[in-house]
Formats: sequence, structure tokens, C-alpha cells
Amino acid sequence: MAIDDSLIETGSLDQMMNFSATDEEPFTVSVGYNLGRMTWVTDIPLAKLIKWSSVANDPERGEVAQRPLDQSHARGLGVYMLKGLVNAAMARRRLQGKPIPAAFTNVLHQLGSQPYFSLQPFVANIRDIDPEKPSVRAERIASSNGETRGFQVYLPRHFRWWMIDGQHRLMGGQIVAEFLDGVLKSGNYPARNNLYTGRGQVPSEEMVVWMEAMECSHSFASVKIELHLGLSIEQERQLFHDLNNLGKKVTRSLSLKFDGSNPVTKFIDDVLIGELGLQDCESEQSNWTLDDGCLARKDIAAINALAFLNKSNIGGATPAVIEPRVEAVSRMWTAILSIPGFNQPGAKLATVAAQPVVLKGIAKVVFDLAFSNRRPDNGDTLLATLFSRLNEVDFNHANPMWRFYQLSDEERSAAEISGLATYLPDQGEVSGEANRDLGSHQGGLMRFSNKHNDVYPILADMIRWKLKLPNRHFK
Repeated sequence: MAIDDSLIETGSLDQMMNFSATDEEPFTVSVGYNLGRMTWVTDIPLAKLIKWSSVANDPERGEVAQRPLDQSHARGLGVYMLKGLVNAAMARRRLQGKPIPAAFTNVLHQLGSQPYFSLQPFVANIRDIDPEKPSVRAERIASSNGETRGFQVYLPRHFRWWMIDGQHRLMGGQIVAEFLDGVLKSGNYPARNNLYTGRGQVPSEEMVVWMEAMECSHSFASVKIELHLGLSIEQERQLFHDLNNLGKKVTRSLSLKFDGSNPVTKFIDDVLIGELGLQDCESEQSNWTLDDGCLARKDIAAINALAFLNKSNIGGATPAVIEPRVEAVSRMWTAILSIPGFNQPGAKLATVAAQPVVLKGIAKVVFDLAFSNRRPDNGDTLLATLFSRLNEVDFNHANPMWRFYQLSDEERSAAEISGLATYLPDQGEVSGEANRDLGSHQGGLMRFSNKHNDVYPILADMIRWKLKLPNRHFK
């Protein structure tokens, strides 16, 4: 086939390799001056954000202006974003007037539905653009009366958006993209790094959900990003510091109270507070004479994390795990609420059970008997014994059992608690390698140590001993 010589461009190779308009991509931006510095703000699909962004936290790829990446945190955000994409697919169907198949709501429920989904704006820097002379091709977008509504800027595709605030959200988006791509290509849920509860081959009705979630990530589901221009590494670091340190963080209890996405927080709101009448508050009262009987929300969450998951926090809890366990944990709290003085004004003076670490000890026993992989064959019977006889444990401050490690052999014998030693770590012996300081008994009050992870397993052993439940130190 003959070639038209008029279409052949001549010149040096470096001229031919220059980026031209065909190597650009358009973005609609609003131009502002954030405290005097030019910034661009734009909304783009999640997939496009992933395509254009990089994170400066790898010393081998250039100067570092970021903290090290926390993979587990990024994965948690990935699950959140996957839920958001499923929600976006449902919203798009509503706008299109299409019915929403049951598979969509089922998938969202398994992931963990919540009242609302949103990602906070990302903040990044385009190092290649001089803010004093942003020499990129642009077109002004004007209204019918001539007012400027924004600009269409054309960015060369080799420009990178260096992420300043949002690296974990960005990595979470990449994890979601890999999950959806793998599911759609293979037709199977991945054996590793699976963001969903499904296993094996993907049912056809669920494949529709993932396909539309992927489509939304490329079109319908957008995120907002603020682009700074031409910042130096030093300026990027300063901006990172200011964005992450100048704001006042909300308390853990308030954050948990407002979180409607986690099935454990839903259990706390709907069952513990709504049905059983447990009192919650934002922070623990350190002056026990002013105690109104409430428990800090963060402590309630931590106690339930042990009861449901045998973990120190409720992160990663899913309805598939939590819902089958609600009945047993509800019975635990019903038994706790029957302890004299608990959940009433002056509770901390009336009973040691008002101290969260004691409740963690109870929760540990519940998990071991109800949900552990090593639960006894008669776990249900033992669990019923725990709930029905919990009040046989003397939760008064004067109970010498709490002071086992502070008493002499003679005092233990006189208090009839010598047999407790067989239920305790190292047969009740004290060594320099382990913390056995449970707390202090002064003025008739037993105040347990705030080192809860050291204390609650021992309190759980004491409860087991008192109720003649199996000794965890013997098979």
C-alpha cells in the first residue's frame, strides 16, 4: 500500500518523541487559592484516581514524603470501598429505573451495610506543574452569562499525582480493583486476599453484582481530589503534617457511637442499649464517688470484641460471623446486668464487675466455651452453667480471690482459695517474666490494673475456678 508523503513529518527523534495533544487526558477542575496557593479540585471515577496516582513512601522510587503503608488498614478501607461500590451500583439502578435483585442487598448485608457511604477528599501534588505558570493546555468553561464555571485542563499522561493525604484509601482502591478483576476473570472467589465471605465458584446472581460494581468504579462512583501544584518534597511533608495533626481527633467512644457500619456497634445500639438497658457514656468516670453506673462506649466495644471474636477490637467484624453469635453474647450481658449494683449509680463502689477488665474476663470465658475452635464438647452445657450461676462469683471488693497474688499461703488457706492456684498460670507461682500485678486493694476497694491484657485472662481463670468450669491450663 502506498504512503502519502504529505502525512510524513520530518525532524529530529527527540522532537518526534515530545508529548503532544494525543498524549493528554482532559479533567474538569475548579481553580481556587487555598490560603494563597493555587489548587485544583475535581471529581473523578475511582478507577481513574488509581490510574493517575502514586505514593511517595518508597525510598527506591524517589524522595519520601509519606509514612510507611499499613497493609491491614488499607485492606480494611478496601472492604469499605467495596461496600461503597455495591451501594453505588444499587443507586445507579434506582436512577435508571431498574429493579434491584436480591443478590445486591444480600451481598451488601454480608459485607456490612450502613446508613451512608462516602470517602473524604484525597489530597495530592502534581510536581510537574509550576503554580506560578501552570503551562498546561486548558479551556475555560463559562455559563450562558459569561461566568467562569471551571476549566478543562489537559494533563500529559506521564504526570503523576503524588498522594499526600489518602495513601491508604488509594491502596484500598487498588485492592478492590484487583479483587473485582480476579473475580470477573476467573469466576471464582480468591483463596487469598478475599474481601468477601463467598468461597469457590461465584454464583451467577453475585457475578452481576461484581460486574456492575466494577462498572461503577470506572464511571458512576466518583471521588473528590484536591490537587496542589509544584510543591517541593519539604512542602509535601509540611502539608502531610498539617493535614494529619492540626485537626482534633474525636474520642474513641464517640467514634464508635456514630459508627453504623460495624455489626458489633449495631448489636450494642439495638440489643445492649435498646433492649437490655445498658448505660453507655463517652468516657469513664475516674472519680468513683461520682459514678453514675455507665460504661464508656470504647470499653463496651472492647468487651464485645473479646466475646464475639477473641480480639481486642471490633475491626473486621462481619455480619456472617457476628449474627450467629448474638444470642450467646446477649445471654452473657443479661447475666452481667443481674449482678447486684451493676449499671446503677455508684456501681464502681458496689461491685468490681463495673470495672471493664472484669467484664473482659467474663467475655473471655464466653468465647472459649461458645466459639473457640477448642471449645469443649459440652460447651453449651458449660455456657448455660456460666450464665445461670454467674452471681455465685462474689464480685464484691472484699473478695480475697482478687488479691490471690498479694496473700501469703496461710492467708490463702484461711480464705479457702488455695485451690485456685491450679487454675492460674504457672500454678499460681510468680516469676519476673510475667506480670502478676492485678491491681491494689486500698480503703476497702479493689482497683484493678489498667494493663488489661495482662489482667483479664487471670480474672477469667478465677471465674472458671469458682464455677468449676474446665481449667484452660489442662487439656
